[in-house]
Amino acid sequence: MNLKHYTTKTYANKSRLLTMQKRTQTNPIQTQFQNHRLSKFFLAFTFICTIYNLTMQNWTIQKLLNWVTEYLTGKGIDSPRLSAELLLSNVLNMKRIELYMYFDRLVKKEQLDLLHDLVKRAGQSEPIAYLTGKTEFYSIELNITSDCLIPRPETELLVERAVEFLRKRSGRQSALDLCTGCGCIAVAIAKNFADADIIATDISDTALKIAAENIEKHRLKDRIKLFCGDLFDPIMPGLDAAKFDLIVCNPPYVSDSEFEKLDKNVKDYEPRIALFAGVDGLDIYRRIIEGIDAFLKPDAALMLEIGYSQGQAVKELLEQAGCFAKVTIEKDFHNNDRIAIAKKQDLCRS
Repeated sequence: MNLKHYTTKTYANKSRLLTMQKRTQTNPIQTQFQNHRLSKFFLAFTFICTIYNLTMQNWTIQKLLNWVTEYLTGKGIDSPRLSAELLLSNVLNMKRIELYMYFDRLVKKEQLDLLHDLVKRAGQSEPIAYLTGKTEFYSIELNITSDCLIPRPETELLVERAVEFLRKRSGRQSALDLCTGCGCIAVAIAKNFADADIIATDISDTALKIAAENIEKHRLKDRIKLFCGDLFDPIMPGLDAAKFDLIVCNPPYVSDSEFEKLDKNVKDYEPRIALFAGVDGLDIYRRIIEGIDAFLKPDAALMLEIGYSQGQAVKELLEQAGCFAKVTIEKDFHNNDRIAIAKKQDLCRS
């Protein structure tokens, strides 16, 4: 051993230690800030590095909920606490309320590994519904994948008005759900109105596979039929149904300019085919209205979800068709245009 080198090194280390102690005494605020940064780094490191985390810490449900919430908050994710609950309850196969019943339960290594991956992806704005494979709509749990648009709370207004309309009519009712996606509207109507036979169409066969799962999940196979095709194309009038009492649709309605402004979790992850509808966002409405007369009974209704500022434009398109006695635009709970309702008259003007 080089004694001289060792002595010099030891002296240098002591000198640095004395310098750090002096800085602590003369600048406590700076030291406190440094300690805070170090503690946050350590917390992040112990979670992200799963192997280190498992050997050095025991993670309970409560500690994980708090950390994931803080992590997602720092990433700017909406509803971070709810997101943390959904991710953790999915990994643990527990209900959200059960997380709070078993706060002190330790989480197993394989569950931590899975949660680590999901939280990382959530922090990159991947939708929580796609990560868990399920979502809730109209108080109904549905399967969901990135092949389908995630159902929004605003769309529940469309279901509510559809059910109200059907309940005021007598006899067995027939309904058509265009652009059904995961089948959320068709399933919600069927579960809340027993006297309806529903046909649901979508251009995406992968989306229809998820719709089929949801129909099976809620035991509605005898009341909802799925057809793959573009809008009315797969429907054969007189064979599949004479005409419909109600047609509902939540079509793509995002315009060119709006698409570029969408949040990252929508634009980068949800299917473009379920969002984009041409330069002004009205392409699908035009095509639906153009073919609607062949599929609606007299005194039947067409109900469309619309974009937040599309009310007047869609109303004009419906009125120009000459098929409807009354056209109304209804706003959602954010006071945005949301639903167009058109009641058919006996004969359309040519």
